[in-house]
Amino acid sequence: MARIISVHEYLLRPESNEAEFRQALLAAQRRGLLRLPGLVEHHFLQGIKGAGRGQYAALWIYESREAWERLWGSPDQPRQREEYPENWKIWEEEVLAPFLQQDPDQIRFTAYEEWGG
Repeated sequence: MARIISVHEYLLRPESNEAEFRQALLAAQRRGLLRLPGLVEHHFLQGIKGAGRGQYAALWIYESREAWERLWGSPDQPRQREEYPENWKIWEEEVLAPFLQQDPDQIRFTAYEEWGG
């Protein structure tokens, strides 16, 4: 079964404290805000080379497309914010929003479906 790998790019406000941002992400992880059905792994990243150098991202790995669609809807019919899991709403509103340049629901992201051997 093919996994879904989603990359979320986080553009911080110029006045954001990067150390506080990193601490907030780790605290959210400890609080269990990132426990979602079908999410098998997640990683926080900071770019070291290329277009995203110095910027932050998160890598989310879901066990299958079916699991991902149960959470977020299909590519053609995505779920609305009010339908998100409660812990994800807290993640976006309380953890990400104070640090990001834009609404957390408007970040740049790409969801990829794994293929091949």
